[in-house]
Amino acid sequence: MKTLPFAYEPPRIEVLEVGRMNGSAYGTHSESCDTIDGVPVADFLAAHGSPLFVFSERTLHETYRRAHAAFFKRYPNTQFAWSYKTNYLKAICNVFHEEGAWAEVVSEFEYQKARALGIPGRQIIFNGPHKPRPVLRQALREGARIQIDHFEELVMVEEIVAEELIDAPAISLRVYLDAGIRPVWSKFGFNLDDGEAWRAAQRLHHGGIVKLTGLHTHLGTYILDPGAYRTAARKLMAFAKKLKDELGLEIDTLNLGGGFASRNTLHGQYLPAEQVVPSFDAYAEAISDGILDRLEPGQAAPKLILETGRAMVDEAGYLLTTVVANKVNRLYADAPPVPLQGKGPSMKLPDSTPTRGSHALLVDAGVHLLYAANWYRFKIVPARKTPGMPTPTTLYGCLCMNIDVIQDATPLPALSPGDALVVHPVGAYNLSQSMQFIAYRPRVVMVMEDGRVEVIREREDLSYVEQLERMPATRRQLKELAFA
Repeated sequence: MKTLPFAYEPPRIEVLEVGRMNGSAYGTHSESCDTIDGVPVADFLAAHGSPLFVFSERTLHETYRRAHAAFFKRYPNTQFAWSYKTNYLKAICNVFHEEGAWAEVVSEFEYQKARALGIPGRQIIFNGPHKPRPVLRQALREGARIQIDHFEELVMVEEIVAEELIDAPAISLRVYLDAGIRPVWSKFGFNLDDGEAWRAAQRLHHGGIVKLTGLHTHLGTYILDPGAYRTAARKLMAFAKKLKDELGLEIDTLNLGGGFASRNTLHGQYLPAEQVVPSFDAYAEAISDGILDRLEPGQAAPKLILETGRAMVDEAGYLLTTVVANKVNRLYADAPPVPLQGKGPSMKLPDSTPTRGSHALLVDAGVHLLYAANWYRFKIVPARKTPGMPTPTTLYGCLCMNIDVIQDATPLPALSPGDALVVHPVGAYNLSQSMQFIAYRPRVVMVMEDGRVEVIREREDLSYVEQLERMPATRRQLKELAFA
């Protein structure tokens, strides 16, 4: 008997419907990812279990260097600050600090984490709408760049500086503005367009306690239009000129925040990320143009600070997960409800009859590990080459919640329990926003540039999860103690 050179797949008939794409639209061959930086996915899972986060040190370094080169050749006075909230694992932060990035933090926790990593205060950008007084006091003592977010914080900064007898520290004003992006992120900072930022600057200037030398804005996240940054830079430069002309203030630092898009595809986005996400060069061209176009003759170019997070780390991160079971999503064709016989307005629903269904897989990861699944469609492929035509598949997570749907209509071939999947890119926000909910959070490893695989965060266990809990004494125990 002659052996076929491929696996046999039985024929099938699929009903075509308006609004539902034919499975053949996904192609006739499935993609796969069997190695990450030369290390077999099977080896990762054998050594570290499933699910498992994997990071590529090489990708982190290469991405940072591409971004730095794009800006340095157009605007040499640029300083990157790593956004801790995007991914605050020490090993990740350290890669960017090795490359020369400062730290950008938005909380007491993140400030303390940066200091514990050895980052001096003068290389920390302190952002965020809530900076508790104790850590704000510490940051001012240590020379961190405070970016004032609201009037209450403005007063608190002045009070601390006066109490500590700090010599007029340099601070920045955070503003929000209309750069053509919707929605405008009006939660953060002072409104530049209606004069609120101007009133805050006047208040700081006439207070005479601190020196306003910087301006900051953050347009949002996943900004696909580099032109918005050009608009923002021009508006900040115009405001800086007004501050100099009318108050004599020298603005030497402009912070354009973050928001550069990574190669993840938004839900509802027609084209894949690879075709719509701008390059670092496009962002650099827009921002440098916006600043340089507004420079006065003889004026020194201000330092440009960027708090790039998502675009730096997302593509370095992978999640490995394993199929637990195959399922079928049954669809129900319900007739309209009919009135009951007799009195009253009650209605009776007829019996539902299941019709055809769609394919689904249950895996051992869940949305508690993939918070970004709320906004992005990841690339999800098998960890080995698998024969068969890919079909739209719903990927259910391991949580005992109906909302735990990692992704629907994912093109996957027929898979069996024990088969591994690779989810990518997941390096941004998924770890820092992950939850401990009914399942332990998994181990995280990094493939080093020399090929070593290092554990950078251990898998949780019961002792870790319960270490902050306290068990109060019961009534019986108290009674026994009383009579002892």
